[in-house]
Amino acid sequence: MKILFAAHEDSWGGFLSMIRSELPEHQFEATGRFGVDSLEGFDVLIPTMCSVTREVLETCDRLKLIQQCGSGLEGVDIPAARDRNIHVANVPTDLSGNAGSVAELGIYMLIGLSRDMRGMAKSLANRKMGEPQGRALNGKTVGLVGLGGIGQALISRLKPFGVRLMAIKRNHPEKAMKAHGLEWVGAPGDLPELLGRSDYVMLCLPVTSETRCLMNRETFSYMKPGAFLINLARGGLVDRDALEDALASGKIAGAGLDVFWEEPPDPDDPIFSYNVLATPHIGGSTDVSMRGIVKAVAENIRRIESNLKPLHLKI
Repeated sequence: MKILFAAHEDSWGGFLSMIRSELPEHQFEATGRFGVDSLEGFDVLIPTMCSVTREVLETCDRLKLIQQCGSGLEGVDIPAARDRNIHVANVPTDLSGNAGSVAELGIYMLIGLSRDMRGMAKSLANRKMGEPQGRALNGKTVGLVGLGGIGQALISRLKPFGVRLMAIKRNHPEKAMKAHGLEWVGAPGDLPELLGRSDYVMLCLPVTSETRCLMNRETFSYMKPGAFLINLARGGLVDRDALEDALASGKIAGAGLDVFWEEPPDPDDPIFSYNVLATPHIGGSTDVSMRGIVKAVAENIRRIESNLKPLHLKI
């Protein structure tokens, strides 16, 4: 089969070379960018960060599967794929080890912002020792917005730090509070309360029509003064201009960003002049998670080849 990888050859930690080694009998081709001009002649599309519109899908002549190499499918027009009888599948974060890897990056950002990594670099450059003074995590409150695979992975990793844990969950919040041993869990409508009580707000939920620009000027106004925002999920959850205003005004003390309003972001964007700890969308890019993702993607490609129903379908 012929498989199109909508990214550069070396994107996502060498995923393409790994899947090629796993499936040497198939032909893989990379677009060289996060985009697709035509799907003609391809059996499988691995979209990565590519937008898969109805117009793009009209160019396919034999496409059977859109298989994401992760969990995010917000860029795929799923109804248009359904109309053409094309399967759409992802790799759930808790299946591949991706959730644990993203959670570990979240801990890195939590500690980095708390101990002021940017200030440390300045102190070393200016030969100043013993500063800046950091913030200890013990006794602080962390608010998790979303309790899927990443949110649950964060819970187990955060508890040993002695933090108070709050969360927002779409369904059955009281049940989730008991199941995970959290101090408080609210429904989406309770977000202002979580924002007002949290020293750190960690976003770990998908982008939908309801959650796009969840963090905007209004919701930033609810945040506890001096708190930090960490986005581990999707850039579309945060209104970029509202974030810059919150940073510039000192409403929040800083932000940790692994995802952005546009990817790749402009390195000269003035938002990076503030206290922003940024990483290039590498939360799930570890040896453990990549092996798990490759295994899951290869399984679905083999299933398509054998005329079997793929796993983890979205349609």
